[in-house]
Amino acid sequence: MRRESQVESQVVSMRAGSLAVKLSALAAVALLSGCSLFSSKKEVNPPAALVEFKQTLRTKTVWTTSVGKAGNFQFSPVFAADSIFAAGADGTVVRVNAATGQAIWRISAGSLTAGVGSDGNTVAVVGEKGVVQAFDASGKSLWKASAPTEVLSAPAVGYGLVVVRSIDNRITAFDAENGTRRWSILRPLPTLTLRTAPGIVLDSQSAYVALPGGRLSALALNNGGPRWEVAVGDPRGTTELERIADVSGVPALGVRDVCAVAYQGRIGCFDVSNGNVRWGKEFSSDSGVTLDDRYVYSADDKGGVTEFVRDTGASMWHNTKLSYRRLSAPIAVGKAVAVGDYQGYIHFLSRDDGSFVARTSTDGSPIQVTPIAAGQNVVFQTQAGTLVALAAE
Repeated sequence: MRRESQVESQVVSMRAGSLAVKLSALAAVALLSGCSLFSSKKEVNPPAALVEFKQTLRTKTVWTTSVGKAGNFQFSPVFAADSIFAAGADGTVVRVNAATGQAIWRISAGSLTAGVGSDGNTVAVVGEKGVVQAFDASGKSLWKASAPTEVLSAPAVGYGLVVVRSIDNRITAFDAENGTRRWSILRPLPTLTLRTAPGIVLDSQSAYVALPGGRLSALALNNGGPRWEVAVGDPRGTTELERIADVSGVPALGVRDVCAVAYQGRIGCFDVSNGNVRWGKEFSSDSGVTLDDRYVYSADDKGGVTEFVRDTGASMWHNTKLSYRRLSAPIAVGKAVAVGDYQGYIHFLSRDDGSFVARTSTDGSPIQVTPIAAGQNVVFQTQAGTLVALAAE
């Protein structure tokens, strides 16, 4: 219990900071998550008003369905085995047909703090006090296991493993069939971190783990041994708040490269085999990064959306007309790039020049998590628990 208390303190405040510093840290976290600790008549950086434009792209809502609200946590959908798997804080876990949105099954797993992860065969979520739960493809319970402390990031599932990162910065791999702990490794934890959900992505050789302190670590999948570790963002500044440089969102994995972005750090792509930097640029994002065959996409912490050339990092365009609208990570869909905002709007930008080509609304609640591609569609999950699949024609 004493260890968990110390870890919680690290996440929201400095180990020995003054009350003023603690409040500043909480305010910074609240600002990043779209909340406010204190009422104010005027925001320092008010969200940009929506601009009018001529819609030139036809978009279609393919289907919508509801899963539980996210509450104070972040829940990301997953596409696997022609299905969308999603979860909510109330314990709802669903599997829906990716093409139609029709529910294949819906179960309750108790109060949850993170999810969902799936490879189509195993479905994993995490409950209170770090309890990891796994289900089979039909929604039948397989096993339960315990992470050392609370888990905020969705589990990564694949290659016979369920991999989680708890807030004490320990990465643990469980056997996907029976929940046996296969390996566990503890990484250093910075003095001050954001209470966010940096993610994990797997390939057949490695688990690529986004970490607080601006680090991206590649761990051997068979035993957790470190293969390489790189700095996406180096902590800088004179105060602990200025030195926060946590990696944001889920690393974007390609065949030969993995790309990541850090808050108050950099955006860049790295060689999967050795971590060598292919390119890197000064950038600050609290939402994450996505990629396609040619480009890398990210929204900065001021609401600017940028398209980078994947091979070189050259900036193709930068849209600043969504400033301070607390954007999700953007994602390519057809001829456009789609990004969600704090009011539940989904904006479609031209992949050629970043201009607005379409806009649609959802349920009015924030879209914070990274959207996912599912065949020809893109799927967003809102904080209120709406799953929406969209297509751009």
